[in-house]
Amino acid sequence: MLTLTTVDEVRAITDAARRAGEVVGFVPTMGALHDGHRSLLKAARHECQSVGISIFVNPPQFGPSEDFDTYPRDLLTDSLIAEAEGADWLFAPSVAEMYPDSARTSVHVADLTERLCGVSRPNHFDGVTTVVAKLFSICGPARAYFGRKDAQQLAVVRQMVRDLDLPIEVVGCPTVRDQDGLAMSSRNARLSPNERTAAAVIPRALNAATEAIVKGDRNPDAIKQVLTEFIEAEPLAEIDYVEIVDGVTLAPLGGEIAQRWPDQVLLAVAVRFGATRLIDNASVVITAAGIEVVY
Repeated sequence: MLTLTTVDEVRAITDAARRAGEVVGFVPTMGALHDGHRSLLKAARHECQSVGISIFVNPPQFGPSEDFDTYPRDLLTDSLIAEAEGADWLFAPSVAEMYPDSARTSVHVADLTERLCGVSRPNHFDGVTTVVAKLFSICGPARAYFGRKDAQQLAVVRQMVRDLDLPIEVVGCPTVRDQDGLAMSSRNARLSPNERTAAAVIPRALNAATEAIVKGDRNPDAIKQVLTEFIEAEPLAEIDYVEIVDGVTLAPLGGEIAQRWPDQVLLAVAVRFGATRLIDNASVVITAAGIEVVY
């Protein structure tokens, strides 16, 4: 596996791959790789001939009181994981390489970024879309792999790709979970043992809510109440948000539009355990053939 640190190096290797008729697979990350990232690399390796991963802790997507300085960084371990999963190249740029002093441009996706995590993390998604747009520009035409755990991020990136006509196919991959159902996240390592045990309430709550939908409940307010009450029963859990939204537009469902149930519904939660904020979700897809729950 090649380790690259400059924009020019990535462009050279991806351009060469495409000239050779290869499909480029790309996995953008902030490092602290876990089994969820491994699954993205596996999917890219299965579908593409040239596979790369980026590791870059992106300053603009962190708020003033968030954890940029303490975000885990271990490039050696991440490199070993990436190589073991078949990555051909790893892009690990410096902040100066990604954001030269002359940089004046940012990318904003309206509406979708102002809901869910955007309420408590203003400007977060501008940081995400700006760096992802830059990475897509650097990499060039490719298939880009993202986990569905970050459902809002996935929706925002897809909207950006459509709006800007970027030559990228965005691939959403299933959430990877621990044995107790908790979604894999680099932030899980910050939970105390008691908080880690308590955090398993999140997948249990999502399961209870999706079961209610499968059994026929179509009232978004009632489903939201199931989620809320389930999580609030855990003393260590502090809810940031619990929302039932349209799976494509992220528009909230409930109240006057409760009867207009879309084909895809997203159950999204953000919950704090001590100083650690975790997100998770489940999608319910309703078709003529039946109901499918996707995590």
